[in-house]
Amino acid sequence: MREFHSQTIIEPFRVRSVEPIRFTTLAQREAALIRAGYNPFLLHADEVLIDLLTDSGTGAMSSRQWAGMIASDESYAGATSFYKFEAAVQQITGYKHVIPTHQGRAAEHILFTTIAKPGDVIPNNTHFDTTRAHVEHSGAEARDLVIEEGHHPRLIHPFKGNMDIAALRQTITEVGRERIPAIMLTVTNNSGGGQPVSLANIRAVSELARANRIPFFLDACRYAENAWFIKTREPGYADKSPLEIAQEMFSYADGCTMSAKKDGMANIGGFLAVNDDSLAAQCRNLEILTEGFPTYGGMAGYDLEAIAQGLYEALDEHYLRYRIRSIAYLGEKLTAAGVPIVLPTGGHAVYLDAREMLPHIPPLQYPAWSLNNALYLLGGVRGVEIGSVMFGQQPDGSEHAAAMELVRLAFPRRVYTQSHVDYLAEVILEVYNQRGHLPGYRLVSQAPVLRHFTARLAPVGV
Repeated sequence: MREFHSQTIIEPFRVRSVEPIRFTTLAQREAALIRAGYNPFLLHADEVLIDLLTDSGTGAMSSRQWAGMIASDESYAGATSFYKFEAAVQQITGYKHVIPTHQGRAAEHILFTTIAKPGDVIPNNTHFDTTRAHVEHSGAEARDLVIEEGHHPRLIHPFKGNMDIAALRQTITEVGRERIPAIMLTVTNNSGGGQPVSLANIRAVSELARANRIPFFLDACRYAENAWFIKTREPGYADKSPLEIAQEMFSYADGCTMSAKKDGMANIGGFLAVNDDSLAAQCRNLEILTEGFPTYGGMAGYDLEAIAQGLYEALDEHYLRYRIRSIAYLGEKLTAAGVPIVLPTGGHAVYLDAREMLPHIPPLQYPAWSLNNALYLLGGVRGVEIGSVMFGQQPDGSEHAAAMELVRLAFPRRVYTQSHVDYLAEVILEVYNQRGHLPGYRLVSQAPVLRHFTARLAPVGV
């Protein structure tokens, strides 16, 4: 018999434990959204039917992860669980020093507090929200240098997350290498639609950084998804394993920050990994002050065990094929119906283009925020705005429209099935049909930093 190749997306796992979800009425969702100040972050989780707010820490863990957690070592110092965790990170990244943290933003805090100061510039393809906030909190400038193709949602390019090498070279010339304590590269590029970065581009950034003696770091939250795109899109890598590709990616950098709540497949945790002995010593001193002893870094032993296993599970080819195909499946359904999204679809989310979908709402009346609220009101779906609420607030207090107005629908790992995705598509299409009636929003209250987490808003005219 000939080998059979199914066209159906099949989850590469069996479900052995289930969590009930709550169905609500439109009236209940309206009341919940008003109570939350029209901010989906402030909704109660049991008021949400399909929760795509983030893929960070929201995934399902495997039987092997749970087994490791039960067998964990909870010693304060020198726990065996730490050394298992350290060995996994070192094998995948190749970095000498592994500094555990309770999540990725803690790694960012430690790194940028240590290396950055007022007047410095940190180039990146695109900084995400917490990365930008930590850079700016240090007094430095977070400068985005993604390639031109990354600014155009419908343009097809295999690696829209790439750094603009010419712009990076110009920045180094303009600013001076002494004012650039590090170059960052986010893989995949979350703020730009979850778009991957090619190995050729990583290599080019590395060469420029080393020629100018500037440390180079990866924001490696979704390193495994980026490795899969390289395998399937970049010539010469089809026969390489995701692990081999990941190892080559990391080899070009001097270190990385990592939220293990993404491609660590865990519910909490992260790390900072570096090669430089002096930098590692400084970072560990700050870690003891803010996170904990260097062999637990704000995590329990069972968290370290879950990450040690999860880092390898994220590199499994069957899982990655299913993961990326599931995102593409939703993107294809929406594109066929005329819904504007960022193309090609990324690795962890579908990004709806609210600027194109809602041209009647000005950028500073937050069209992506409006679209996200409409998804919740109509179908109980919670996404997240990546637009002018998240990125419009400037360090000097002024406000500018963001480069794009997107709603990110981030898929938790190994949580939802194809029927959930089909329901999600129906909700999005119905909101698209009613798009002309969606209102703009105004801010009622906001925090001075990362305002989108706690801001309260109201529809314009209310």
